[in-house]
Amino acid sequence: MSDTTIKIAFQGVLGAYSHQACFEAYPEANVLPCNSFQAAIDAVSVGNADLAMLPVENSTYGRVADIHQLLPNSGLHIIGEHYVRVHINLLGLQGSKLSDIKSAMSHTVLLGQCRNYLKEHNIESITGVDTAGSAEIVSKNQNLNQAALASELAGKIYGLDVLARHIEDESNNTTRFLVMSTNTKSVKIKENRIKTSLVFRVRNIPAALYKAMGGFATNGVNMVKLESYMVDGSFTATQFYLDIIGHPDETAVKRAMEELSYFTTDVKILGVYESGEY
Repeated sequence: MSDTTIKIAFQGVLGAYSHQACFEAYPEANVLPCNSFQAAIDAVSVGNADLAMLPVENSTYGRVADIHQLLPNSGLHIIGEHYVRVHINLLGLQGSKLSDIKSAMSHTVLLGQCRNYLKEHNIESITGVDTAGSAEIVSKNQNLNQAALASELAGKIYGLDVLARHIEDESNNTTRFLVMSTNTKSVKIKENRIKTSLVFRVRNIPAALYKAMGGFATNGVNMVKLESYMVDGSFTATQFYLDIIGHPDETAVKRAMEELSYFTTDVKILGVYESGEY
């Protein structure tokens, strides 16, 4: 399938950082904006889109809420990942100046990534549904004292001027996206770039997590991410999300997975794919 025949669903409106991720990863693809992560997943499930581009974590803010709960039951597979260097820009109406700005609107995740700049310039934070959507609202409101925090792409789409560029608090501010599909990717992955993502729950026995992870250590399998989160609204039911380097068919990974199964339940592989360039 070539880029020109691919349609990618993402949460947000045109100009969102998810839109930027789609453009960077598949420059010639068509895009389908959706009003929620679930809607983007559903678009792929029913065949209205070929892929979904979903943000899972940001290097400054942390993980994106809801995504880890949606992934295991989405019916989709992770076939790739893409990292976007998130440059945050203060966007205002044409003709406005930085000194005019009293408030800035954006998604709560983005507001948290430039707190220092907003505090320094005495700019009030206004929570919007998403980044590009906030740029669209600012464009429609025609209030010289209001700005949006979003990508330069959003500024171009909604006719806003860049009043300040790259105002993020951290110089390495980056968001990781997962590329999701109904089918597993049938392309060759470089041996040293294979990543496997899975979820599991530990059994209710002493030191279950410690014992479950021991197999990866003894077999020399590199774990690059381990996160826990509550499921089913319970403080006692915990699910873990795990990223490892290697393929499930490799001998070392097989042994580690066998040991994992002794101390866990509901092990589910979400995808085997090539690590993105970070």
